Amino acid sequence: MRFLSRRIGTVTANGDGWILMLGLGKRGIATSCRAVLCPRFGGPEVLEFHQNVALPDLKPNQVLVRARAVSINPLDTRMRAGYGRSIFEPLLPLILGRDISGEVAAVGNSVKSLTVGQEVFGALHPTAVRGTYTDYAILAEDELAPKPESLSHVEASAIPFAALTAWRALKSTARIREGHRVLVIGGGGAVGFSAIQLAVAAGCHVSSTCGESTSISRILAAGAEQAVDYTTEDCEIALKGHFDAVLDTIGVPETERIGINLLKRGGHYMTLQGEAASFTDRYGLAIGLPLATAILLKKQIQYRYSHGIEYWWNYMRADAEGLHEIRRLSEAGKLRIPVDKTFPLSQAREAHEAKDRRQIPGKVVLEID
Repeated sequence: MRFLSRRIGTVTANGDGWILMLGLGKRGIATSCRAVLCPRFGGPEVLEFHQNVALPDLKPNQVLVRARAVSINPLDTRMRAGYGRSIFEPLLPLILGRDISGEVAAVGNSVKSLTVGQEVFGALHPTAVRGTYTDYAILAEDELAPKPESLSHVEASAIPFAALTAWRALKSTARIREGHRVLVIGGGGAVGFSAIQLAVAAGCHVSSTCGESTSISRILAAGAEQAVDYTTEDCEIALKGHFDAVLDTIGVPETERIGINLLKRGGHYMTLQGEAASFTDRYGLAIGLPLATAILLKKQIQYRYSHGIEYWWNYMRADAEGLHEIRRLSEAGKLRIPVDKTFPLSQAREAHEAKDRRQIPGKVVLEID
């Protein structure tokens, strides 16, 4: 929407769609914006930067956000490569991206908590088709919160999706509380690092594994009591005692075995590598989803009987309470995700190439001018 050069006001509806009320008293119909499209599945080369992409009408509970920075998550690169194909292929082209930081450009008529011009950050649900790799993104009111004032847009955009994923596992599923012992398997990644900080803030005793020696100092500085390099140490020997909750961000059979063996009876094992999407991709929705559900139920019964623990597949979901708590902790300096490199939005393809080649181990953010 290149004609929007000043702060935008409220949104009203007429027969032709939503109208953006400009601060100068003029009116213009929002018709298009810049965006990175994924027209087919494949490598980074499939991504296309377009100058004029249609902008949908706002629903009453939605917010139009002028993006300033959007981060790249592993889910983005996996979706681009075909993960979730059974769901997304009929909906191509996609706009990838989940995280965003920017300013409210317009609001639907039922939005009460946010106002035009306000700086916000947030994240879309994993199944959203129209993502945030665009200069104007659309999110629901409960997917956004005021941006922490102490953070730049680049810093803020790195946080919501990863932190909400960790929040759902630790707070909604395991219900961690002060004094609990928490193990994060794979604490060097964004979700794992968020989980460490959330658990520390809740008063838990936190241990973590990581695959890079450079992550150990960062993990310990975040408040973990122990950090183990699983490439050089035997985790089951190095990690002392048993835990109330294990969040496994790696999710391979070996880490699942270790995590479950290190749990107390009544503890919670949570993996981010649930098989619902992979089974639906392989067998289609009609067969794959019921099959994945049956496998999850079988594992839950098996581990409850053999180990006395609860077993879960965890995914990110919008959580207004969680996002506001994440904002509070970020503002207080208790929750940060370091950004290793930024690219302009027009170079999303190059950013994906760098992530695929593992040239940048940490967080990458797309900046939007």
